[in-house]
Amino acid sequence: MKQSLGAKTIVLPAPVFIVGSYDEQDHPNIMTAAWGGICGSDPPCLTVSIRPARLTYENIMRRRAYTVSIPSVSQAREADYAGLCSGRDGNKFEALGLTPVRSKLVDAPYVGEFPLTVECRLRQTVELGVHTLFIGEIMDVKVEDWAMNESGVIAVEKLRPLTFSPADGAYYGLGDFVGKAFSIGKK
Repeated sequence: MKQSLGAKTIVLPAPVFIVGSYDEQDHPNIMTAAWGGICGSDPPCLTVSIRPARLTYENIMRRRAYTVSIPSVSQAREADYAGLCSGRDGNKFEALGLTPVRSKLVDAPYVGEFPLTVECRLRQTVELGVHTLFIGEIMDVKVEDWAMNESGVIAVEKLRPLTFSPADGAYYGLGDFVGKAFSIGKK
């Protein structure tokens, strides 16, 4: 029998998004976010929900762009730190020894050391209670060579993306192959 947990923000797994933006002085900033995901395919779009009190909210509204870098499980410490501190109090890139890379396509930085990056131009915002949903059109996806397979596809088992569990406030790794989508259900 299923047990009711009530209206909670629990969907498993949740992503660990490292959202990159520039402030008004052109300083790079990152923050960790778990509320987001793909929301459209034509045009390709990615969402992230951020509270208006966050520096990243102001930056995205001003610059109309953001990036999402996806850390590997080996980068959990850096990802967690990016969500613990405010960019108003210091440069998180410097504190973590990470490299801010200026996107050539959107007005936002991404984390050079994280294996997967999505560069987004802001298309729309939607106010949802205490969060604003940013809908960004994906302008490019960048991935490290080592995280791809011989067919040129991102290999989840190599990338080992970090995920978040809102149910217990913990990070988990993703990567075990289960079966081919649009195929195993045919049997």
